[in-house]
Amino acid sequence: MAPEYVREGLFSVKSDVFSFGVLLLEIISGKRNSGFYLSEHAQSLLKFAWKLWCEDKGLELMDPSLVESCVPCEVMKCIHIGLLCVQEDAADRPTMSSVVLMLGSNSITLPKPTQPAFSVGRVAGVSEPSSKIAKFCSINEVTVSSVSPR
Repeated sequence: MAPEYVREGLFSVKSDVFSFGVLLLEIISGKRNSGFYLSEHAQSLLKFAWKLWCEDKGLELMDPSLVESCVPCEVMKCIHIGLLCVQEDAADRPTMSSVVLMLGSNSITLPKPTQPAFSVGRVAGVSEPSSKIAKFCSINEVTVSSVSPR
């Protein structure tokens, strides 16, 4: 889900662009974003793709079954476009019509992506201090309610 939808419940055409970017990276890697964690790094697919991109190792993201049937520069272009689609700020993401143009053209100069959304990863086993949790729990200390306006 797009970060603006997760945080504030806001949905727009740029939310679909975010989803498309995740899907594009999933197709290239052969792995699903949900549940993608490298055992020693606990990274998300987006964080892993960004790390490889920054290290100029983007092709390492590619599913090994695609190696024989792909053109490496086309894969890199798709990774680049995927990273542009998953930018944290919706205003930094391209429109879907721009994505179609980028995918179909070899002459368009693609903007440089910045760090994608949700690239901080997950840390398993970290819990909140009990005093912090207590202020959000109901009297029975079982129900958790967090009231925030949309």
